[in-house]
Amino acid sequence: MERAKSRKPHAMMIPYPLQGHVIPFVHLAIKLASHGFTITFVNTDSIHHHISTARQGDAGDIFSEARSSGNLDIRYTTVSDGFPLEFDRSLNHDQFFEGILHVFPAHVDDLITKISRRADDPPLTCLIADTFYVWSSMICDKHNLVNVSFWTEPALVLNLYYHLQLLVSNGHFKSLDNREDVIDYVPGVKAIDPKDLMSYLQVSDKDVDTNTVVYRIIFKAFTDVKKADFVLCNTIQELEPDSSRLYKPNNRFTPSDRFLNAIGCPYKPLGRVRLYGVA
Repeated sequence: MERAKSRKPHAMMIPYPLQGHVIPFVHLAIKLASHGFTITFVNTDSIHHHISTARQGDAGDIFSEARSSGNLDIRYTTVSDGFPLEFDRSLNHDQFFEGILHVFPAHVDDLITKISRRADDPPLTCLIADTFYVWSSMICDKHNLVNVSFWTEPALVLNLYYHLQLLVSNGHFKSLDNREDVIDYVPGVKAIDPKDLMSYLQVSDKDVDTNTVVYRIIFKAFTDVKKADFVLCNTIQELEPDSSRLYKPNNRFTPSDRFLNAIGCPYKPLGRVRLYGVA
């Protein structure tokens, strides 16, 4: 992290290409830019197409209003996810996720290389990528960037996924017959019934093939996140005190509100952000 201290922070932010992931990234981008960060915000061509179709008049630039209301250095660009726009990602979701797993990182790598060669742009100092991306550490190591993983869901969910192997070793997940008694051993999680776990973690090997692309992404993502320099969680400490008790000072895990306060940018809700469809 010493590599970034002497430079103005320039963060590339890449949300997972689903609306529920993009919106928290937009909030964080505006907050960081308001505190002097240069932001390069990257959407996939497909997500940008949906936004442009729904938001006529600003060419799908989701930061046009933020720029006009303040002197914010937010650059907006797009990158291919490896599929043509007409490809139905909802209908062919397994094929789409395979592309995100194996093809998309090469496009991100090329984009970072391209931006790094621009003499008029401040050098990139960090990558803020969605936790579900499995390639963040590889990209950051190659380009000498601070690796920031941004978890867009509650801290409770992060703690459960992060300690996935505890669930496996205790027989509550990925067993032929999962245990049905209360789970009371996951750090930062009060006793929880298996039926209250996320749907992906309620299945047994008897019921579902956990070698599908979705499960491979989950397993790989929560292996890769352990290599991150920082893990930001989209939460406020007072809302999730039990799950947030793991997030101590100087810990690489931190709620997004504490991270913003640490850099002198007090958390304030930004209000409703609607990109397309139902926000």
